[in-house]
Amino acid sequence: MMIVNPQLFNYRLIISSLLVVLTVLGIYSFTNYKSIKSYEEFLKQEKSLIEKELSEMLSSYDDLSQDYDLMASQLQEAKLETKITLDSLRLLKSDLSIITKFKDQLSVLKTKSKVLLAALDSLNSANIKLQKEKRYALNTIEKKSITINELEQANDSLNKTIDDAAILKASSVEAQAYKLKSGTKRFTARARRANAIDVCIRLAENPLTIKGKKDIYIQIVNPQGNVIADKGEIVFGETSLIYSKKELFNFDNKNLEICTAIVADDEDQPFLKGYYFINVFHKDRKLGGTSIQLK
Repeated sequence: MMIVNPQLFNYRLIISSLLVVLTVLGIYSFTNYKSIKSYEEFLKQEKSLIEKELSEMLSSYDDLSQDYDLMASQLQEAKLETKITLDSLRLLKSDLSIITKFKDQLSVLKTKSKVLLAALDSLNSANIKLQKEKRYALNTIEKKSITINELEQANDSLNKTIDDAAILKASSVEAQAYKLKSGTKRFTARARRANAIDVCIRLAENPLTIKGKKDIYIQIVNPQGNVIADKGEIVFGETSLIYSKKELFNFDNKNLEICTAIVADDEDQPFLKGYYFINVFHKDRKLGGTSIQLK
């Protein structure tokens, strides 16, 4: 018969009980640890999501601020509020109360953002409309400018046509050499016998020409290219003319014949053999001309 030591039995019983308790505590601790880790992971994910949304809002405000100067203060205020919220969230340790608080704050910021974006969309639509109206106005102005330029060019062309049509016109120029002696003319084609030239200019009728006093310049050039009876030089703008005689007359838009005698100076005599060219000018414009040959 086996005798059991009561004290040893009690130790065994206590140890068994402790093992059971430790086992239960281990299982509970492990389970509780897993639960805490899952909770912390959940809070971490929630915080990351809020930070992400706040960062995206900030980025959107940065993009908008480049194009909407008129609402710069509202954008800056919304951007500042969002940045403060994001910075505060990053600094604080995550727990359920903080996450809940910032989710509520995020909801408020989203609402403000929607209102602001709606205002910006309205502003953008108005801006697009204004740009279209501006382009239309500019196109209209450009078309009118082109029309005005075309009218001015047509008007200039018409004025030039009228000016050209209104000038004096010589229908014919005739010349004849002669010997002037004691007031008597003896027409001749001999160079050594001639000392003067008669020039007759017939001016054509022109109702467009302004009536009044006019002047013409007659130039006679000998075979050597020298001007006979040189009266000096007259300047018309950038051009000049050496002339033999100037004639003043009154023009009343009707056909008119002007005849004048040009007597050679002593140094021009005797006349040289060859061709003499007679040119008639009104201001700087040549009205006509002719030539004679002296033998």
